[in-house]
Amino acid sequence: MERGTLILARKDVEEIISIDKTMKAVEAALKQEFEMPPKIYLTSPKGDFRAMPVHLGKYVEIKWVSVYPENKNKGLPTVIATIILNDAATSLPLAVMDGTLITNYRTGAIGGIASKYLARKSSKSLGLVGAGAQARTQLLAISRVFDLSEVRVYDLDEKKRETFAREMSQRISGNLLEANSIRECVSEADIVSTTTPSREPIVLDEWIQDGTHINAIGADAKGKEELDPKVFRRAKIVVDDIRQAVHGGEINVPIEKGIITERDVAGTIMEVVKGKKIRERRGDVTVFCSTGLAVQDVATAAMVYEEALKKGLGKRIELF
Repeated sequence: MERGTLILARKDVEEIISIDKTMKAVEAALKQEFEMPPKIYLTSPKGDFRAMPVHLGKYVEIKWVSVYPENKNKGLPTVIATIILNDAATSLPLAVMDGTLITNYRTGAIGGIASKYLARKSSKSLGLVGAGAQARTQLLAISRVFDLSEVRVYDLDEKKRETFAREMSQRISGNLLEANSIRECVSEADIVSTTTPSREPIVLDEWIQDGTHINAIGADAKGKEELDPKVFRRAKIVVDDIRQAVHGGEINVPIEKGIITERDVAGTIMEVVKGKKIRERRGDVTVFCSTGLAVQDVATAAMVYEEALKKGLGKRIELF
């Protein structure tokens, strides 16, 4: 075994990562056994930090990730993450790498995977609420699974959605349109992905047609919610991790208010990927409540690390 720790900067990760590789790695990991404690949260005046440990196969990993909403005003990423990948056999740190890009890609990947298993196979249209980095990887991943004829995107920032539409229309084959309202964005969509930091419902139940699949991505901390709680009264709910979802996922507010309970959750994405059937009738609405799993990170980081070794990327240093 080669000694030392491999340092992988964003440029190294960028040279390796793709939505296809990430989806393949994450979906395979969801079918395996892993040990993953819930996220640990640490709040600060400007945002919050999360520590995300996991053990999968020959790797142990921890991701230290922050969410600072005001960073966008300083030209910095809202989400900044660092990943430490350790050898499970010796505990030696194999790599320290930029985790920000990995976080974007693995979050997009899980939206694509959830849509693959939960959305109608005939789905042709996608509504994206939010036009940031997460919306980009959601679009890339879902477009790998479905032949999308139309994509609508909405963001409060008109310039942001214009830029999104211009850039992403070059990367997909379907028609990409700017929506003038959230209602216009989601009301005729077969699949909806929400990627905003909202703390109040912005997608109303009356706008969601029967048979729609929703990826609720933005709610990842206590008090956050994007969906009208009425949606859950007619939806099959799938979570990534029930402990995290109850604390800070899309279902955290409806559960706190007594609108739904944990018993209303139909299953986890791991169960679905392993074969548990969730959608029973064509008209069912399905909601995937994503809080972000450390197993998604380690699957992606391991793929990046192994390819970096093959390509000779990164810089090796002796920490000990």
